[in-house]
Amino acid sequence: MERKIVKSLLAWKNKPDKLPLLLQGARQVGKTYTLLSFGKQHYKNVAYFSMEDSMETPAVFARDLNPVRIVRELAARSGQTILLGVAMKRENFSFPVGKVDMLRLFPMDFEEFLWAVGQNALCGLIREAYDGFTPLSLHDTAMDWYKTYLVVGGMPRAVQEYAGKRDFDFVAALQRTLNDSYIADMAKYATPQETNRIMAAWASVPAQLAKENHKFQYKVIRSGARAGDYAVALDWLKAAGMIHTCVHVTEGKLPLSAYAENETFKVYMADTGLLCSKFGIPPGAVLHAAHTFDGFKGALAENYICQALVAADVTPYYWASQGKAKVDFVFQEKSGDIIPLEAKSAENVRSKSLRAYRDIYKPVYSIRVSAKNFGFENGIKSIPLYAMFCLTA
Repeated sequence: MERKIVKSLLAWKNKPDKLPLLLQGARQVGKTYTLLSFGKQHYKNVAYFSMEDSMETPAVFARDLNPVRIVRELAARSGQTILLGVAMKRENFSFPVGKVDMLRLFPMDFEEFLWAVGQNALCGLIREAYDGFTPLSLHDTAMDWYKTYLVVGGMPRAVQEYAGKRDFDFVAALQRTLNDSYIADMAKYATPQETNRIMAAWASVPAQLAKENHKFQYKVIRSGARAGDYAVALDWLKAAGMIHTCVHVTEGKLPLSAYAENETFKVYMADTGLLCSKFGIPPGAVLHAAHTFDGFKGALAENYICQALVAADVTPYYWASQGKAKVDFVFQEKSGDIIPLEAKSAENVRSKSLRAYRDIYKPVYSIRVSAKNFGFENGIKSIPLYAMFCLTA
């Protein structure tokens, strides 16, 4: 399956002064597969080592960190010659100790999902409509695929399962396994006390989203819970790539980070498919807009939008004014412009909150993401939910 990060990997490969590359990301987002595929396509030799599959590989590093010995033993284990020392012999070259290039891989976004299910032509039409902000004639078709993506999500194995079988039962079974593997990781890499708190915080995420006010509340984890008890647990979940946080800002001014209230935030899961699985949401409720699902539909759309923003290297915040008005997302463009983004799961797009924000801060434009087709009037860009992959900062 095609992944957008390959372009970044190629850019890194072609840098004359590149450093060792560290690819980060949540469990099962495709890190190993992507790097192996990239290596075999663009390099003559690839040596692959797993710290989990054998005790011998970790033992190579346990003795000491002498690079000559480590490379020699890894070469013997792989049966290949590893030429780490060649560049170090160049004049005026110093090995970049403690310095690495870093990339992060996220679950497949909606465009990558469309590629995987053979809808490349639809992707092109969506991008054309976005560039001109003209209505997309296949709007209903694109919305149907968007709803399918909400259920399947972007975990590569789940996407592959759906692309091959088009059966949500197989997808759901795989998603349950993935959610279980996350829980197993908590017990594997954290102390027993930390594990209990991490699991409790993780279990509370759907309930946090189900509230009308999505602001994270520690009391939802358990009665009497305090920030001091669970801050480390949330940091663990964020570092593991399992959740994203969206921090409250008191002002829509540059720079947003200066107005962030880090103790006030919303939490979203890293993948809508895993969220649907974790919450036990049946596919039909999402695909056919069941009336009984109306209460959570907005939260699921918000989660999807947050995923898309983070994948586009955008840091999302949200704005609220003394409880009177709230804008779902606010972000800072590379130009420095602060852009408000309102999330709507349906075609009803009336909002006093966005109007209040615009009256106060006069943004160069605003964004409303909803089930409506493309449009641009009165300074508001109307972007259909399925076109979030077009948005970049």
